[in-house]
Amino acid sequence: MVAALPGASLQTEPAQLDTAAQQGFAQQRAAYTQQINAQGYNYRFGKGHAFLPSNATTDTGEFLPPGSFPDAKYCAHCHQESYHEWRESLHAASFKEPFYRKNVDTIIRERGMEYSRHCEGCHDPVALFSGAITAGSKVKRRFDGDGITCSVCHSIQKLQPMYGLGSYVMGVPAVMVDEQGKPIPGTVPFDQIMAHPDRHSAAVMKDFYKSPEFCGSCHKANLPRSVTNYKWLRAIGLYDEWQATSVAQNSPLPFYVKDYQSCQSCHMARVQPALADYGIKTGAGADGKIFSHRFLGGNTSTPFFYGFDEQVAKTAEFLQNSTLNVDLFAIRKAGADAGELIAPLGNTAYNLAAGEVLQTYVVIQNKGAAHSLIPEQRDFFEAWVEFEVTDASGRVITHSGYLKPDGTLDERAHSFTNRLVDKEARYLDDHQIWDRRAVAYDATIQHGRSTLVRYEFQLPADAKGPLTIVAKVNYRHFREDYIDYVLGPKHAAYPVVEVAGRTRTVQLGANAPDSPGTKTTDNPLWQRWNNFAIALLDQQQYVDSLHAFEHAAALRPEDPNILVSEGVAQIQWEKYADARTVLEQALARLQAKSPAPQPTTARALYYLSVVEAKQGHVAEQIADLQQVVAAYPRGRDARRDLGFAYYQQGRYREAVEQYVAVQAIDPDDLAAHYNLARLYRKLGEKQKAEEQAALFKDKQDDPLTVIPALQFLRTHPAVSNESVPFHVHSDVAPLDTAKPTPPPAGTQG
Repeated sequence: MVAALPGASLQTEPAQLDTAAQQGFAQQRAAYTQQINAQGYNYRFGKGHAFLPSNATTDTGEFLPPGSFPDAKYCAHCHQESYHEWRESLHAASFKEPFYRKNVDTIIRERGMEYSRHCEGCHDPVALFSGAITAGSKVKRRFDGDGITCSVCHSIQKLQPMYGLGSYVMGVPAVMVDEQGKPIPGTVPFDQIMAHPDRHSAAVMKDFYKSPEFCGSCHKANLPRSVTNYKWLRAIGLYDEWQATSVAQNSPLPFYVKDYQSCQSCHMARVQPALADYGIKTGAGADGKIFSHRFLGGNTSTPFFYGFDEQVAKTAEFLQNSTLNVDLFAIRKAGADAGELIAPLGNTAYNLAAGEVLQTYVVIQNKGAAHSLIPEQRDFFEAWVEFEVTDASGRVITHSGYLKPDGTLDERAHSFTNRLVDKEARYLDDHQIWDRRAVAYDATIQHGRSTLVRYEFQLPADAKGPLTIVAKVNYRHFREDYIDYVLGPKHAAYPVVEVAGRTRTVQLGANAPDSPGTKTTDNPLWQRWNNFAIALLDQQQYVDSLHAFEHAAALRPEDPNILVSEGVAQIQWEKYADARTVLEQALARLQAKSPAPQPTTARALYYLSVVEAKQGHVAEQIADLQQVVAAYPRGRDARRDLGFAYYQQGRYREAVEQYVAVQAIDPDDLAAHYNLARLYRKLGEKQKAEEQAALFKDKQDDPLTVIPALQFLRTHPAVSNESVPFHVHSDVAPLDTAKPTPPPAGTQG
């Protein structure tokens, strides 16, 4: 039952709905800016660039008095549910929480406070815009406890090109506009808001707040040369990852076709409120729900630290909501008894005997996350596969991915992480991203794709059947050693969430297929083969991948998209004639079903254009790509390829048009920088050519970083094994160090 809102009794001094408030605030702001400058604000990154290296800025370039941002409690008067949810969210703790503070304090200590502006444009915008982030600042930072408060997001006036790092423009914080639509700075009495709800809405809502680009203004980041003292480096790219997924519907290339989802669809889903809130829609057709302001994602550590049990539980539930699918797909007898793949498990009869050496194939599909697993900072977030086999007596035969008694993860676990190293090949275990030179390896699963993990073990001669095989993906928001670094070694055990898992019981002796109607978490049979094929393709096992796609196609003949995937496997195997045959078959079937362009048709045309390019048929390639671009104007791959095809034909202006369009989608696209530099040079536009060449030089990968990466891998064999796309986890269980596994669902702590 939603409680009633209190009356509009809490009021500030009445504000006049005219221009006086704006004029007074402009004078106050100018005086405040002069005051900050007089106190010695350090323009370390260039006079006139107060907020660099963050891309965030204000509408006039001036500072904003910290008191100009209404605090969250003011908003809570009318939005109790949103306030309650936000208070437990990471947005509310974006600056104060200890895991972030430890990291940002490190860069301040090593480089200077001004360097932390790189972070604070997204973690503590009020501090950035009030001029507080400079050595010797006299600004009183009462706002730090609110982090990304209501009036931060709801005062952004526009977005800058998608460079991340706070690529937005902050306007004058206001909860009302006047009759001319101009913002009235600061707070106003609640009765005025109630009398003019349309003016309140005009002040605090913009259409682009509902766009993925709004989220991408912070959830995409790079490390500029000014921070690294080296060169520009890519950092996190959630917006770019989303933009390439099937749910973004900007590209036809993903393996599956899905309905549209924005960032907000998942992370601000509509929920039933428990508290009163004027954001609840009422009237005919209204559902009585509100957009969640918990911003649920993967952060379990911060709410656990603050004792927000509700947020921890809802985050665990969010992570477990069809994010992944774990499939115990196959067994292969290894060693002297090596044989054919027994697959898929549950649909195949087979025999097992004690003493045999087995390989178990675990397929993990990124089913629901509209970005990679793990997104963002894979170097200190932690997701891994736990695999365990026990016999009927309870004896553990093999166990990978266990937690040690000190809470750290088995080094040889299959984990979705990376390793950042500096120029001396030292592991940057405390997230010192500004010292990064190389990513020694990077294991993740992109949206709609799968990975294959192989485990090899020997059944003891005296094993007692049946055997229980368990595979699951666990998640902990920070590595244990990073938690120790922040909090010290004596702390509570932080939550471990089982995101998804699968258990199978197998017999020693004969195993029959599962009975019809057996309840499992398995995908449909065709999809199990399809996911297996995708995983093999990413591991460069082209022949096996092709055969798996053929199995999927035979089970689902009505879906030409699987034929297109066969063509993709043939292309990567460099069998271009075979790829053409299967792609043309797919196109014929698609066009017979519907002459209008469909996502799968565009996908087939794109990969056919790849074949045309390899076979030297540029005119046919261009014709194919023109259709793809017409259907998917924000598809980067097709525009890149079309631009290069135009370049080959000497159609330089048309090529420029394609690469400029690519940069409008992703300003950091390397191919666009490189080819525009060449094209502008041919067109005699020297200055533009030099600008693009300089951007390419700064953003291109440094080939010398392979040296520290290889040095690190050479001295870390467990990580080196993980860096190879096709590898086997063999004899992984030093059982004397293992500890009990996490509970089968939910969290432990």
